[in-house]
Amino acid sequence: MICDQNQDTEFFEDLEPTPRLLMGPGPFDLYPRVLRAMSATILGQFDPQFTNYMNQVMVLYRQVYCTKNQWTILVNGTARAGIEACLASMIVPGDKVLVPIFGRFGHLLKEIAERCGAKVYSIETDWGSVFELDAINEALIKYRCKFVAVVHGDTSTTMAQPLEGLGDICRAQDAILFVDACATLGGMPVNVDDWKLDAVSSGLQKCLGGPPGSSPITFNDRVVEIINSRRHIEEGIRPSGYKASIGPRIQSNYFDLAMLMDYWGPARLNHHTESTSMLYSARECARILLSKGLKETFNLHKLSSSALRSGLMAMGLKLYGDERNRMDNVTGVYIPKGVNGDKVREQMLEDFGIEIGTSFGPLHGKVWRIGTMGYVCRKANVLRCLASLDATLRRNNFSGPPNAGIDAAYSIYDEN
Repeated sequence: MICDQNQDTEFFEDLEPTPRLLMGPGPFDLYPRVLRAMSATILGQFDPQFTNYMNQVMVLYRQVYCTKNQWTILVNGTARAGIEACLASMIVPGDKVLVPIFGRFGHLLKEIAERCGAKVYSIETDWGSVFELDAINEALIKYRCKFVAVVHGDTSTTMAQPLEGLGDICRAQDAILFVDACATLGGMPVNVDDWKLDAVSSGLQKCLGGPPGSSPITFNDRVVEIINSRRHIEEGIRPSGYKASIGPRIQSNYFDLAMLMDYWGPARLNHHTESTSMLYSARECARILLSKGLKETFNLHKLSSSALRSGLMAMGLKLYGDERNRMDNVTGVYIPKGVNGDKVREQMLEDFGIEIGTSFGPLHGKVWRIGTMGYVCRKANVLRCLASLDATLRRNNFSGPPNAGIDAAYSIYDEN
């Protein structure tokens, strides 16, 4: 069939999205340097310049993850792609996996593990709290799982699960520990080697100040051994003398870490076409973070959240969740009684150009989530958000002391 050139054609308007200040749970505004990097010239995936950039990315993210892991690479796709690549490449159908769930994204890990054919055992705690390590240890001993899969910072509840010591627990039971650090990498410490984290995945769109679409991951030799036991190379690109491993083939082709290791390693064995612009952005995100310094950047996230939280409480709002385990980069706040939370969010977006988030499941309509991550961690943005929220709440029959939020935030900044 030949397209009728005489029929009406819709071109739509030029792409000119209205600028927003993104202060929900993510994504966030991009660093200008990242935007510029993404506009750089496209190169072929085996161009020596480009493979050198791939090698640089590996070096950069080893520093970001605080690891010496050789296999610290990118998976093309959003943060969920990194999760799937790790779990699909490690889990053999029938393997037992323990998933501690303290929010929406623990349920996600459970589902992905089940889709990989795992026998999943989950333990749950109330949203707004996290697990004591003893509870995870008891469950691991009880179910004798081969893997533990846990979220570090769950933005659905704004809580961060302490990880220090969990790796030791897993090693004592000969279990592999996988961590989803999508919402914490670059904003809170993720000490892969010191904490004995076996495999970790993340995304660019949170604290790293990049776009969704690339997932930095890292995994150690314990994981490499599992992956290599399942190594298969697709027909058409198999080298001479190829012999498949005896383990079952990894279920996914696209997320096959054995083949991605061949692609990112010296063999440069063709797999997919690397997302050039996304690799540029990932490289620049890491360069910005490391040039500012990990400790300094973590402190900036803490400062931004502290100023925001002081302002919110001064306005008469109540913060959500266990104070000891709140994330350093996203804040849950109860929606005041009698206030339509969705209406406030809509007015914040339409009238002030600021996006804040609601939540999921049992928290939908009960809390807002306000993020201070990456490039958004600036004094002007925190003050603008507080002033706009204050004005919007006054239009919706809730008001605290005039200018109290701004004054409280200023106090935190002045002290620092």
